[in-house]
Amino acid sequence: MKSAHRSPLSLARLFARRVMRADGGATAVEFGLLAPIFFAIIGAAMETALVFFAGQALDSAVHDSSRLIRTGQVHQQALSASQYRADICGRLLGMFDCNQLRITVREIQAFTNFSTGNPLDAESGEWSIQEQYQPGTGGSIVVVEAYYKWPTIIAVPGLMTGVTADGKRLLASARVFRNEPFTFPAPPPGNS
Repeated sequence: MKSAHRSPLSLARLFARRVMRADGGATAVEFGLLAPIFFAIIGAAMETALVFFAGQALDSAVHDSSRLIRTGQVHQQALSASQYRADICGRLLGMFDCNQLRITVREIQAFTNFSTGNPLDAESGEWSIQEQYQPGTGGSIVVVEAYYKWPTIIAVPGLMTGVTADGKRLLASARVFRNEPFTFPAPPPGNS
């Protein structure tokens, strides 16, 4: 019959065997080494998804508000530049600081003459585009452009393509169209 009491030496051996077999500490160390990389990848994926969603929201807002110009509603309602900006901002789902949004509405002579430059200074990241508001008249060809510098949160070295000189991503949307042949008077001109 075995004794219920163990000697201190046998208890020490039993404890030593359990410690030698235990790998719980190794798991914690491995997690500590891999967790920052894992969470950085998850964060970068979430930020990328958010940037794509914001870009789609901007594109949708410009598309929908361009219809106001194309159909003559801007002229019929006599929308000023600030009212047109408010219309675009109202469609942005609250994701953007509308004071940082740059909007240009201009008339061009032909579809073949459409061109746009870089809206940012390449070295400083500051805006180089001049905002204007010229929605044209019935039958005019109009370009609507909107730009926004989206802040980056997670900077992963080597994966930061498309980032401006000041560390932000440039979101852009443009529409080129011919106005319908409406006969409403032109809205008030404006620069913002």
